[in-house]
Amino acid sequence: MPAKSLSFAVEKLLQQVSDLSASPCPEAATSQTQDKVIQLRVEVDTAVPLIAWLASQQQYPRVYWQGRDKKQEVAAVGCAKDFLFQDNIDDERLAEIYQSQKALSTDPSIRYYGGIAFDRSIESWPEFGRARFILPRIELRRSSELFSLMLNLNFADNDATTELQQATDALKQLMPPRPLVPPYKVGLMARHDKPAYPRWEELVRQVTDPEFNQTVPKVVLSRVSQLEVNEVMDPWMVLACWQGRNQNSFQFGFQFSPDRAFISCSPERLFQRQDRELHTEALAGTTVRGLNQDEDEMLANQLLDDSKNSHENQLVREHIVDVLGPLSEKVDADDTPKIFKLTHIQHLHRDIRAQLNPGVNDFQLLLALHPTPAVGGLPRQEAMHFIRGQEGYLRGWYAGACGYLNKYESEFSVAIRSALLEPGRINLYAGAGIVAGSDPRAEWQELENKLATIISILIDF
Repeated sequence: MPAKSLSFAVEKLLQQVSDLSASPCPEAATSQTQDKVIQLRVEVDTAVPLIAWLASQQQYPRVYWQGRDKKQEVAAVGCAKDFLFQDNIDDERLAEIYQSQKALSTDPSIRYYGGIAFDRSIESWPEFGRARFILPRIELRRSSELFSLMLNLNFADNDATTELQQATDALKQLMPPRPLVPPYKVGLMARHDKPAYPRWEELVRQVTDPEFNQTVPKVVLSRVSQLEVNEVMDPWMVLACWQGRNQNSFQFGFQFSPDRAFISCSPERLFQRQDRELHTEALAGTTVRGLNQDEDEMLANQLLDDSKNSHENQLVREHIVDVLGPLSEKVDADDTPKIFKLTHIQHLHRDIRAQLNPGVNDFQLLLALHPTPAVGGLPRQEAMHFIRGQEGYLRGWYAGACGYLNKYESEFSVAIRSALLEPGRINLYAGAGIVAGSDPRAEWQELENKLATIISILIDF
């Protein structure tokens, strides 16, 4: 029997949609439980380069997700349901909306992809909003070595005729995967850092002032480096290159229109939930990698012994354990940190595990864990207030929570090491935890170290 190719899967889905169109009740024809959100899927036997397939498509939104363990990878296009919250929205209302949407389907494979801004109390980027989640129209999903093409149908908001016609049109617009454009670099016309170094130095002095630091022991200050360029960068080529340089990271991207794409190659997990089992982590404390194995090990040991970085990591661990306590039957956390290595830098890392109470949902976890002390500070509200008033630029989805929601499993990453690509400009983001003893110049250099990989991909010096 010949292998089922991607084109075969498209034709198979088109036939299934055609059969549904001929049915007097399409919802009932696909489900025994009268689901209003339905997923059709066909396995694909031949391997497909997902990010190249995504870059070849002409439909929006475009979404890419790959977990840190590389077992799950998704490329998705189009939209069957869109939740965009551009203006202020109550966090509890977000949870209510998701719970009502989740009730429309019993299929454990249905996923909603999206993100929540770092600070939902203020305005965010155009198109991205304070929170945005979509049920894609079409997903190409890899689970280990198994590939599937999936079509999502939303009969809750559209009549059957309209929904099936829109699904047919989306399938017919799919393009076969083409090789990604070869990596290329652009010339840098100008660079602007916000905040610039003099303001950064002033902010670090404020946070480390003993009187301030006594009540707010940690604030994560960040910077956007705006690169002015005169060429258009393909965000998926950039993400693929970044992916190749940082294998131990989550890779994800959201492109809601041709004008803007947010991509991230983030080492940090916010949480992974499988039914009631939760995995999260404390990732804070940073140094560079060595030029050889001996130097690398020496730097790692210095990081483990460094009181400032160890204290920073311990603060994050304690906070996460505290906020998970009311939501969990049991919480376990590593007592001592380990080293987590990336291409140019290495971090202190502690695993944290919890057995959740029955009925705890993903939005309760998001509200409890996000933003973590690794991107905001402690106490959370006081640190957020300082960032909101003093940092001087709009973080948007940088340091936000990005991932997917699912009835039985969900996963979110913290969107650090990220970039927002716009016409004529590439915005790069990095942050550093400021605690007692932090040195402005050393922390500024840490920002440069964190951006070294992506800048080497983008810029032709």
